[in-house]
Amino acid sequence: MDSMAVKKKPSSSCTAVAPSSTANLGPGYDVFGLALDARYDRVTITKRAGKDSNITIKMSDGAIPSVPESNSAGLVIKKMAQDFSITDDLDIVVKKGVPAGYGMGSSAASAAAAAVAFDGLYKLKLDKNRLVEYAAEGEVASAGTRHYDNVSASVLGGFIISSVGQDGIRFIRIEPPKDLFMVVAVPAIPVPAKKTEVARSVLPREVPLKSAVHNVSGASTLVAGFALGDVEMIARGIDNDVIVEPARKHLIPGYDSVRKNAFAAGALAVTISGAGPSVIAFLKGKTKRKQVIKAMEAGFMEVGIKCQTFACGPSKGARIVV
Repeated sequence: MDSMAVKKKPSSSCTAVAPSSTANLGPGYDVFGLALDARYDRVTITKRAGKDSNITIKMSDGAIPSVPESNSAGLVIKKMAQDFSITDDLDIVVKKGVPAGYGMGSSAASAAAAAVAFDGLYKLKLDKNRLVEYAAEGEVASAGTRHYDNVSASVLGGFIISSVGQDGIRFIRIEPPKDLFMVVAVPAIPVPAKKTEVARSVLPREVPLKSAVHNVSGASTLVAGFALGDVEMIARGIDNDVIVEPARKHLIPGYDSVRKNAFAAGALAVTISGAGPSVIAFLKGKTKRKQVIKAMEAGFMEVGIKCQTFACGPSKGARIVV
């Protein structure tokens, strides 16, 4: 009888990975994003028997919500399933590689991987802009609203400008120079549950015209640097933020020391990664990365804080893996 048993076909599934990212890059608040080839989130979506639109989520990190409505990957998948009238029951496994709440686009990485995996599973062949739009749905889980800077970088890779116009939002990708290198220091400090909201609450509601002009100049220089492949020019642009960094740096103990030490060790620019508390330094090439790592660690230790550090180049973005 066993020889007559019908074997069940394996469930259809798709796995995608998406990178960490840094947003703002100094003067580019809510506009600029850069994918980092360092930490990655992995999302696997598997179809199972049933047509009740039931979604289950298994997380590698117990601190991340596993309820679809409160999970960045779950929100993306629910929205895409609804828009494409897909009623399959789905199992989602999210393996976190990007630390949550530290300014490295953790929720964006999960959302980006979920969008790419869903697109691959159902062979939707969506264009990149639509994938970013869907990935942005996941930011509602962590930030309460859509944000495009991190998700666009995680999906598309490279340096991304989120361009808002009367016809909606578009994403401009520029390939970073090959000699652009970053060192990220992630301090071991507690972060509030609504860290992004806290970081936004300290920003000024109004800024002097002189400050706005200063930041526009820095942002323009930064974009020109990416377009020309000039790391020094990119660094000059990053270091021209007189609005966001001064308002937020008090949220990061030891920030001034970390910044000063990184410059002394050879960094060309230093700024807060996204909403923090991670701090990111920009270098030309890899030769000084070890010195910068030690210098940033020493800066945090001046206030009794340990940190994890890593060096990386830019990432190519989210991709399907076998």
